[in-house]
Amino acid sequence: MSVSNFLPLLIALCCFSLVAAARYSSRVDRALTRTSIRLFGDYVDEFRSEHPRRQSALRAAQFPVTYREYGATTLLYTGLFAILGSVLGIYVIWGVLLVLSIDPATLREALPGALEFLANLGGVPALAPLELFGLLFASCLTLGAITGGVAYWLRWWYPGYVADNRARRIEAALPSTVAFVYALSRSGMAFPKVIRIVAAQEDTYGEAAAEFEVAVRNMDTFGMDVVTALQTMGRRSPSPQFAEFSQNLVSVLQSGHSLSAFLERQYHDYQEEAESQQERTLDLLATLAEAYVTVLVAGPLFLITILVVIGIAVGDTLDPLQALVYLILPFGNLAFVIYLSVVTDKITPGTAADGPVGAAESISGADAATRAPLADGGKPAATGATVISSTHPNVERVRYYRRIEGLRERFGNPTRALLERPSLSLAITVPIALAGIGWQLPGALDGGFDVAAIDDAVALGLLLVVSVFAICYEGHRRRIDAIEAAIPDLLDRLASVNEAGMPLVSAFDHVRGSDLGPLGVELDRVWADVQWGADLQTALGRFETRVRTRSTSRVVTLLTEAMNASGTLSTVLRIAARQAAADRRLERERRERMVEYLIVVYVSFLVFLFIITVLAAYLLPNLPTGGADIATDTAGSAAVDGLGGFSEGEGLAYGTLFYHATLIQGLLSGLIAGQLSTGDVRGGAKHAAVMIGLTILLFAIIV
Repeated sequence: MSVSNFLPLLIALCCFSLVAAARYSSRVDRALTRTSIRLFGDYVDEFRSEHPRRQSALRAAQFPVTYREYGATTLLYTGLFAILGSVLGIYVIWGVLLVLSIDPATLREALPGALEFLANLGGVPALAPLELFGLLFASCLTLGAITGGVAYWLRWWYPGYVADNRARRIEAALPSTVAFVYALSRSGMAFPKVIRIVAAQEDTYGEAAAEFEVAVRNMDTFGMDVVTALQTMGRRSPSPQFAEFSQNLVSVLQSGHSLSAFLERQYHDYQEEAESQQERTLDLLATLAEAYVTVLVAGPLFLITILVVIGIAVGDTLDPLQALVYLILPFGNLAFVIYLSVVTDKITPGTAADGPVGAAESISGADAATRAPLADGGKPAATGATVISSTHPNVERVRYYRRIEGLRERFGNPTRALLERPSLSLAITVPIALAGIGWQLPGALDGGFDVAAIDDAVALGLLLVVSVFAICYEGHRRRIDAIEAAIPDLLDRLASVNEAGMPLVSAFDHVRGSDLGPLGVELDRVWADVQWGADLQTALGRFETRVRTRSTSRVVTLLTEAMNASGTLSTVLRIAARQAAADRRLERERRERMVEYLIVVYVSFLVFLFIITVLAAYLLPNLPTGGADIATDTAGSAAVDGLGGFSEGEGLAYGTLFYHATLIQGLLSGLIAGQLSTGDVRGGAKHAAVMIGLTILLFAIIV
C-alpha cells in the first residue's frame, strides 16, 4: 500500500486541524474569518432578512461577532467538514469492500454459529472501474453532505443554546438583582448611576448584571438616553422575564411614577417566583433521586445478580460483568452527576476557591491613592505633605513580609489553610495514597499483573483522600454557613443602630461585640483594618475576599456603593437583611426536603452492599469447582444437576469484581447523595467516605 493512498486522508486532517486551531489561535481564527468574509460575506448579507431569529440568537448570546462574520465563517466550516466527510467516505467504502471481499466459506468458519448468516454478505465480486468510481463518488456525496449539514446545523444551533442557558441564569439572578437595584434607589442614588453600578457587578450578580452592561454600553458608545438604552436592552435579552421587567421599568420612568414603589413590588413578585421555582426544582430533584435509585443502584444490582446466575448455570460471564462494573456503572453515575449539576445550577458568585474581586481590589486610579492605606499600615499623606521615602525601613519590612505572606499563611497555620481551602488537602493525601499503592505494586507484578494484590491499598488510599477532604470541606462549609446565617442579624442590628443616628463605621464597632458566632471574629478583623488606617469600604472588601460567599459578596457590594450616596443606610440595610434571610430560608427548605431522599440513597446502597457481600461471602465459596455437572453438599445429598460452578481462579476474579463494584458504587452514590442534598458535589465527600469505609470493613470481616 503506497503513501499516495493516504494523501486524501492527510488533506482531510489538514481541514480539521484548521478548524481546531482557530479555537485556540487568534491568528488562525482571524485568517479564516477574513477568508470566509471574502468568499461568503456578500451571500450572507443577501439573505440576512430571511433569518431574523439567527440574528436575535447571536445578540442574546452576546457573541462578539457580527451576523455577516458568523454566517460567513459557518459556511466556510461547512465546506471544510464536507471535504472531511467526503474523504472519510472514500475510506469507509474502501474498508467495507476489503471486509466483504473475503470468501463466504472463510467467514462462515470464523464466525460463531449464531452469526453465520453474516457470511452471506461476503464474497463481493470484483467491481469494474466505472462501478467502483460510481460507488466511491456516491459515498463521497452522501457522507460529505451529511457531515457538512451537521456542521452547518450545529453552528446555528449553538447561539440559541447559549442564549437559553443565559436566560436561565438571568432569571435565577433576577430576584437578588432587583433587590440590589431597589436598595440603591432607596439610598437616594440617581438611576443612571444605579444602572452603571449594577453593570459593574457581574462577579456578584452574574448574567443579570451583564444585561445591564448592554444598556451602559449603549449610553456610553452610542449616546442613547436611559429610556432608549433600557428598551434596547429588553428587546435583546434572551429572558422573557427580564424583558418584561425592562418594559415595565421603562414605563415607570416615562410616566414619572414612584420608582422605589415599582421596584419593591417587583422584588416581592420575583421573590415569590423564586420560591415557586424552587418548589419545581425540588419536585424534579425528588423524581431524579427515585430514578437514580431505580436505574443506577437497583438496575446494576439486578444485572450483576442475573449475570452471576447465568455464569453459574451456563458459562463464563466475567467479561459482561467487567463491562458493567468498570464502564457502565461509573459512566452512568458521572452522566447523572453532570445532569444534576445542570438542574441545580444557579448563580453562586463568591464561592470560587480564589474568591471574587472584592471592593478592595476594585479601587483603581487616583481614588485608590486617596483611600487605600500605605503598605506599612499608615494613612496616606495629605496633598503637598512629605511622602515617606520608598527606602524607609518599615516599607522594606512590609515588602519582605508580603513576599513570604503566601507561604506563611499556608505553612504557619496549616489547619486554618486546609479549612479555608479544602482542596489543598489533596496535595497531601494523594501522594500518600500513591506511595501506599506503589509499596504494594511489586507484589502485584510477580508473575503478571494481579489487581487483587493492590485493591486493598487502592481502597484504603481512596478512603484516606476522600475522608481528609470531607473533614476539611465540612469544617469550611460549617464556618461559611454560620457566617451566612448571622448576616441577616448583623444587618438588622446595623440598621437599628444607624436609625438611632450613629454613623455606619461606629455602628460596626458597636455590633461587633454581639453574639454573631464566626461572623464576630470576621468583624473584629474588619475593625482592626479600620483602626490600622483602612477605610470601611476597603476593610469590607477584604472581608469579602476572605469569606468568598454569595451573601457576603452581595452585602459588601451593596454597602460599599450605598455609602457613597448617603450616610443614612437603615432602609438599605433592612432590604439587604430581608434578601439574605430569604436566601437562607430557601436553602434551609431545600435541605429539609432532600433529607428523605438522602436516606433513600443510603438505604439503596446498603441493600446493594448487603446483596453483593452475600454473593461474595456465601454463594461463591459454596459453588462446585472444576465445572462439575453434579455437586454434593455437606450432607452427601446430590445437588442440582447441570450446575456448572466456577474454578478457583474464576471465583477469585468474581470476588474481586464484586469488591470493586461496591467501592465504585459507594464513591459515586455518596457524591450524588451530597449533590442532591446541598447542590454541590463536594458536599458528598463525607457520604462517600462513609460508604467506602462500610465496604472495606464489611469485606474485611465477612469476605
